[in-house]
Amino acid sequence: MARKFFVGGNFKMNGTKESIKSIVQGLNKAQLDPNVEVVIAPPALYLQLAQDEVKQATVKVSAQNVYDKPNGAYTGEISVAQLKDSEIHWTILGHSERRTILGETDEVVASKTKSAIDGGVSVVWCCGESLEEREAGNTVAVVERQLAALAAKVSGDDWKKIVIAYEPIWAIGTGKVATVQQAQEVHEAIRKWLKAKVSDAVAEETRILYGGSVNGKNCKDLAKEKDIDGFLVGGASLKPEFVDIINSNL
Repeated sequence: MARKFFVGGNFKMNGTKESIKSIVQGLNKAQLDPNVEVVIAPPALYLQLAQDEVKQATVKVSAQNVYDKPNGAYTGEISVAQLKDSEIHWTILGHSERRTILGETDEVVASKTKSAIDGGVSVVWCCGESLEEREAGNTVAVVERQLAALAAKVSGDDWKKIVIAYEPIWAIGTGKVATVQQAQEVHEAIRKWLKAKVSDAVAEETRILYGGSVNGKNCKDLAKEKDIDGFLVGGASLKPEFVDIINSNL
C-alpha cells in the first residue's frame, strides 16, 4: 500500500494575527500537490484563526500540544475535547523542545498520545536523539526507547492515527541537516522496529517524517528515499518555500 505523503508545518512560538493570516492565504492561493496531506500548527492562541482562514481541502490545522486529562484544574493546558470542539483534529506531541526544555518524559508523551487518539485527535509523534547520543552511537537505541514507551500505551487501530516524525535534536533550528543517508538509515530502523515489535501492517502503513532544518533546497533529495514519507518543518513553514516543500514529491 502506498503511503500518502505528509507535510507538517510547526510554527512553534512564532506569528501574529497578521502573519498567520498571510501564511494561510498564501497556501490558499498556491498550487499544492493534491496527493499530499498537509497540517499547519500555529500557536494555540491562533488555532481558531487559522482554522477559519484555511480554504485548501488538503490543508488541516494542528495543535502543538494537548493534555492527557479531560478537564479540570490544569492551568494553561488544552484538552482533547476542546480541540475537537474547535474542529482541530491533529496535534504534535513529543517534540524535542518539549522533551528537553519542559521535561516531558517518554511516558508522558505516550500518555498524551493515547489520550489524543482515544478522543479522536490524530498525532504527529516526534522522536530523536541529541548530538551527544548520536556521537556515542546511540541514535537507534534512543529512538527505540522512545518507541517502546509509545507502544506500551497504544495498540491495534491506534497506530492508524499516528504519524511518526524523526527529528534529530542536533538538526533542529541549527541549520544542520542529517545527510540523506543518515535520515534514511534511522527511518529504516524505525520501520524495522515497528515490524518486529508491533506488526507488519503497522510497519508498512505508518508514515515516518523527517524533521530537522528541512528547507526548499534539501527536501527533494530527502523525499526520494523509500522510508521518508514527508516532513515536519519548522522555520521554513513560515516562509514561501513551504509550498516547495509540500510539492517536493512531484
